[in-house]
Amino acid sequence: MVTIARADDLAVVGANGGGWCAPLGTAQPVNPQAAPASPWMALGAISDDGLSMGFDEDSESFTPWGLTSPFRTVITSSTRTFQFTLWETKRPIVRSVMFRQDVADLDPTGGIVTFAESGSAEPDRRAWIFDIYDGDNFERIYVPEGEVTDRGDITAAQGEMQGYEVTVTAYPDAAGNISYRSYLAPELFEVNS
Repeated sequence: MVTIARADDLAVVGANGGGWCAPLGTAQPVNPQAAPASPWMALGAISDDGLSMGFDEDSESFTPWGLTSPFRTVITSSTRTFQFTLWETKRPIVRSVMFRQDVADLDPTGGIVTFAESGSAEPDRRAWIFDIYDGDNFERIYVPEGEVTDRGDITAAQGEMQGYEVTVTAYPDAAGNISYRSYLAPELFEVNS
């Protein structure tokens, strides 16, 4: 009987994590294991649904005359999204993200924050970082150009946590990349077993 190699420390449970947002053009931190410093702003508590990474791809298959199976397939569209629900709805960066406001415009005057929500959405691209933690294991995803392209309904109800559900769509940067990923390298003997 064949022995199947298994290593539980090569599997990741997204037990914890966080997100940060910064102005478009902000470079990723040098150390992927350190908390991002200013101008990165923490998004605070994210719902227990965590982070959902979406892959939406379309393809075109080409089947030659006389065959019933394609002999080539080309990806014609590929979109990467990140969906999560922000629970700290009074955090300035969270309001900024949800309502497409400059965070500097959300400074209180006399203890009150006031802003107008435009009926015409302007582009609001920003840089994003998403961290996923499982004990000592981690993965960091840096999105140099991302924008909130979908916002969920806001429910205010007794016994329910109010949250801002957002979907961030990643766009290619100047190098043509939509994200950069860093993670703790596993021990080589486990991977090659």
